[in-house]
Amino acid sequence: MPRAAGDGGIGRRAALCGCAGVVGATVIAGCGGSGGGGAKSAADLKGKQIAKAADVPVGGGKIYGDEKVVVTQPTQGAFKAFTAVCTHQGCTVGSVRNGIIHCPCHGSEFKITDGSVAKGPADRPLQEYPVQVENGGIVVT
Repeated sequence: MPRAAGDGGIGRRAALCGCAGVVGATVIAGCGGSGGGGAKSAADLKGKQIAKAADVPVGGGKIYGDEKVVVTQPTQGAFKAFTAVCTHQGCTVGSVRNGIIHCPCHGSEFKITDGSVAKGPADRPLQEYPVQVENGGIVVT
């Protein structure tokens, strides 16, 4: 039914388009992956202790979800830190085992040595953060 101009109501088409927009935005936001939010910059983490060296296994790593960082120790005493945000669609990586960082969303895998892609669909490496050991902690430099 046509509405009179200036009656202050919204038409059925406007209401439906508005609802579709909200649903579409929700679906798109949901596609960003688990954990929400993107990778932190090195500047955001600079000077911050992100892990304890004793907690990171040799040949493996540990994910720190609050900071969205994964810390690895490819060889004894050599520590690396990368964003825990997968470069494919922004999911938070889920595990580190057998020298590989695994993303649970679509199966991407990254090497613990340098964050490079070991298996797609991701086509870019994880962002690396420079780190050093200070008083038993892994600190972003």
